[in-house]
Amino acid sequence: MTANHPEGVAGLPGGVSVGHWTDEAGRTGCTVVLVPDGAVPGVDVRGGAPGTIGTDELRPGMSAERAHAILLTGGSAFGLAAAGGVMRYLEELGVGFAIGTVRVPIVAGAVIFDLLTGDPRARPDAAAGYAACLAATEHPAVGAVGAGTGATVAKAGGGPPRPGGLGMASASAGAATVTAVMVANSVGAIWDDERHEWAAPLAQGEGGLAPGERAAKGGGAGPVAGANTTIGVVITDAELTKDQANRVATVAHDGMARAVRPAHTRYDGDTIFCLATGAVAPSATAGTPPVPALADLVEVAAAEAGARAIAQAVREGGRGDGGA
Repeated sequence: MTANHPEGVAGLPGGVSVGHWTDEAGRTGCTVVLVPDGAVPGVDVRGGAPGTIGTDELRPGMSAERAHAILLTGGSAFGLAAAGGVMRYLEELGVGFAIGTVRVPIVAGAVIFDLLTGDPRARPDAAAGYAACLAATEHPAVGAVGAGTGATVAKAGGGPPRPGGLGMASASAGAATVTAVMVANSVGAIWDDERHEWAAPLAQGEGGLAPGERAAKGGGAGPVAGANTTIGVVITDAELTKDQANRVATVAHDGMARAVRPAHTRYDGDTIFCLATGAVAPSATAGTPPVPALADLVEVAAAEAGARAIAQAVREGGRGDGGA
């Protein structure tokens, strides 16, 4: 397993932590972003084959104004069971949306398909979600860890896929900061703004097939619907409304499209969440001459951080595993 601590990451906002549970033998895992005090949430699901839980509550107009955790998990739809462990952990802390005498934690999440990477019977469950919460830290590892353990990318070349992974990156947004936690598990190749193409489909002689060979084999393996997905969370200390947080999640997909080519295909379940803790008020960006609104700056930073986190996920996930 490759698990490193990210360099050049400004860090998570106060009150936010990230934890991993990793099954090295089964090549799967889950990652949880915890905000026990709650954060204003948003979400945007773009891919044609998503697997999610709790996303409706994060949309504008719904009753829950704050979320307490986001789950990123392997195991395809089976892995959504890990959300139960996250709920139990938060319930034990007394965290949740108050309904009478009961508190219900608001937990949402998304899955990647990694069942063909390792043991298809190995899937994160409620115990795994609980363990990820216990392991949460302000300085999480990146690479082939947590939800990125069994992630793979560049699957459209007819040969074996390249290793994916989990990455983190930060960008400034005026007085605020945006940090993206991304899991790269895409049909598309991965591009880095600084290094150009980072993980491409394997070429002939590297385990890939020449175009004629693919034709002779009926087109090769090709991408499989539902077997891919890039998912992640952009976290900011900016004060945002729920409408604005949803807008940030939408614009963050621009960063995914920069790093994953192609992105948002019918074979992918691409999903991005947003969490805004609200420590930095919009007035913090005021000045002369006028500067863009804080929410606008956060949108730009979300796309930047997301793109860099995806590239880092593949760089770190492929180290020591035959990857790029």
